[in-house]
Amino acid sequence: MTQSIDALFEQDRAHFMHPSTHAHDHQSGALPGKIVRGGSGIRIEDHEGRQYIDAFAGLYCVNIGYGRTEVADAMYEQAKQLAYYHTYVGHSSDAIIELSSRLMEWAPAGMKKVYYGMSGSDANETQIKIVWYYNNVLGRPNKKKIISRERGYHGSGIVTGSLTGLPSFHQHFDLPIERVKHTVCPHWYRKAPTGMNEAAFVSYCVDELEKLIKREGADTIAAFIGEPVMGTGGILPPPAGYWPAIQQVLKKHDILLICDEVVCGFGRLGSKMGAQHFGIQPDLITVAKGLTSAYAPLSGVIVGEKVWDVIARGSQEHGPMGHGWTYSGHPVCAAAALANLTIIEREKLVENAAQVGSYFGAQLREAFGSHPLVGEVRSTGMLAALEFMADKEARKPFDPALKIGPRVAAAALQRGLIARAMPHGDILGFAPPLVMSRDEADEIVGIVKQAVDEVAERALTDAG
Repeated sequence: MTQSIDALFEQDRAHFMHPSTHAHDHQSGALPGKIVRGGSGIRIEDHEGRQYIDAFAGLYCVNIGYGRTEVADAMYEQAKQLAYYHTYVGHSSDAIIELSSRLMEWAPAGMKKVYYGMSGSDANETQIKIVWYYNNVLGRPNKKKIISRERGYHGSGIVTGSLTGLPSFHQHFDLPIERVKHTVCPHWYRKAPTGMNEAAFVSYCVDELEKLIKREGADTIAAFIGEPVMGTGGILPPPAGYWPAIQQVLKKHDILLICDEVVCGFGRLGSKMGAQHFGIQPDLITVAKGLTSAYAPLSGVIVGEKVWDVIARGSQEHGPMGHGWTYSGHPVCAAAALANLTIIEREKLVENAAQVGSYFGAQLREAFGSHPLVGEVRSTGMLAALEFMADKEARKPFDPALKIGPRVAAAALQRGLIARAMPHGDILGFAPPLVMSRDEADEIVGIVKQAVDEVAERALTDAG
């Protein structure tokens, strides 16, 4: 017998520990829940049969949109043939062999191998172990520190939570660990000293990185990790010239570059990867999310030739690397990834992300560029954000207690649109599925305009 909705919610509150959720409010029922029952294209449907435009693609991840039975069929066929076997000591499957070769067509030049996991967090944990292993093989036991950036997001594990430059991922967890250091967030609008233009701000970011390296000692720093465009930190495209300038510093000091493509990879920026979009030449790349469009959990560490050569040498000197996950290279997940990449390529979703994403950004700027509540509109490909400010010229934020971002997100949700109130700022973020059309982009902008206008008059009165 089918359970009632009330009984399902009661059971959910009783037994399910939700991620990034207020534990007491959820358990008590003060936090309203939602059971998602289905989806198609850029829309999902809840337990009441109400449809919502998902303008955040789940968590930046449902690139091909919802309801793609082609992916489900590929997983089913693989599961019938071989649902699982481990990939330790050279075991493989047809699906993972094909996927590994396919990924080399997506990655920038100079990449060599792929190591698989289940999430971006575990992939970045693997990255740091590889970096430490690499330096131990090279006889550099002190070259172990990792530089990340304030407001960067790289996961929720012990090391990856430390890499994440957001305080809420550190508080009450005894993080960050000592080996992780943070440098300045490259957000000109909020982080640049008064009167500094974007070109000067890039130099400022470089100087701050150089100071950190000098303070810690270049011989102690192993790697720098960064997202091509920052995601959870506020959807922050870098200022022009930032990545070439940063890479010069890293090369000078023999510091590996880990390019975290979990959000930006597989077309989201209108390029195959963020690395190609910004001319980044990484030593290591992290992928997840768009690799399967979240139809199955799968992540990858793409290893460049320089690092792989040292790993191969290490195996000759020390035997097999003692690192592995039970589900690394899972064949059903690999089948999902292959079907997903086929859809992206066949339907030219990278090109759609570039074209419709550019249109979406332009429409947001037209609607909100002079809006009294909006300090900055930013976008790259199918990533965009509105940052709300009490005084945009003075870059004065609203009192956090006013919760402007969450209020706008709530007003949009009431109108059937899911956009994300980003943490650590009054920011409304967008990361729609790459299948979004121009008409759907217009629909999103129209709803957001209604939501912002609803909040604006009261917010400006409260701020005044």
